[in-house]
Amino acid sequence: MPVVRFVREACDVVCPVGTNLRELALAEGLQLYGLKGQLGNCGGCGQCSTCFIEVVAERDGAALSERTAVEDQKLRRRPPSWRLACQVLVLDSVAVLTRPQVGRDSLAKQLEKACLEPLPVAELSDEL
Repeated sequence: MPVVRFVREACDVVCPVGTNLRELALAEGLQLYGLKGQLGNCGGCGQCSTCFIEVVAERDGAALSERTAVEDQKLRRRPPSWRLACQVLVLDSVAVLTRPQVGRDSLAKQLEKACLEPLPVAELSDEL
């Protein structure tokens, strides 16, 4: 099964293929939203653009589902590595930075380490 490495939170979370990244982060109790998102978010519909994540490391560029039309519209002025967690399905192991718009510079060492450490290989579940 894939592993999502949450860099800011310094934790790895195992999940089934096809797991929604927003739902995974919230289920793990991770702070996905900044202040604006905490006060009012759309509940995962892709309308509020407050669940930003940045993909900092992935294997072969296919660790997440393709960018949706909603993301293309909402993220048109953001870096290409940014995604909306509510629109993303996990397909393989990946390292992500939650809230990349906040304090990114202070996380330089953590980001470098996340990029250098090999990501675990996704394994097929025996439960299928």
